[in-house]
Amino acid sequence: MDKYLIVGLGNPGYEYAGTRHNTGFMILDAFAKASNIVFDDRRYGFVAETSLKGRKVILLKPTTFMNLSGNAVRYWMNKENIALERLLVIVDDLSLPLGALRLKGKGSNGGHNGLGNIQSVIGTQQYARLRVGIGNDFPKGMQVEWVLGKYDEEDMHTLSPSIDTAVEIIKSFVLAGLDITMNQYNKHSNG
Repeated sequence: MDKYLIVGLGNPGYEYAGTRHNTGFMILDAFAKASNIVFDDRRYGFVAETSLKGRKVILLKPTTFMNLSGNAVRYWMNKENIALERLLVIVDDLSLPLGALRLKGKGSNGGHNGLGNIQSVIGTQQYARLRVGIGNDFPKGMQVEWVLGKYDEEDMHTLSPSIDTAVEIIKSFVLAGLDITMNQYNKHSNG
């Protein structure tokens, strides 16, 4: 059976719930809810499993904290023997407007510590990532406060449709592959 590892980046712990930096967690939570599956506290992360048309899908929310996300990704890729082209990392992105979605097959970490750590631990940047815009409407020098700040109701009104779309992108990545999914979704997303 083909296996896919879908990683949503974020930080564990109640104080980080609902923050911009935890957008990856929020998308996996939405996917799990839609699939009627629950996360278990496992090694290096919260893990949920489901299948889509005979393909095994493993959802991972690393509990290593953002800057050590690569340890969790490497562990689960090795444990489940998952090929690099079947890895999708979902990450918040300051350089995109709130709710904008960008799916890429490879690329730099763009200054994101989670992606940077994954790249250094698995030794490549040739893996798919779904970048989710969190906007950058913060005063100079306040980036950390912005990233670790919580979404307000208005933000969530903007973001919610993008979370639903991200769930569809995950399904398409598993069922149709990266290229078809990029062609279908990147041209329709804003940002």
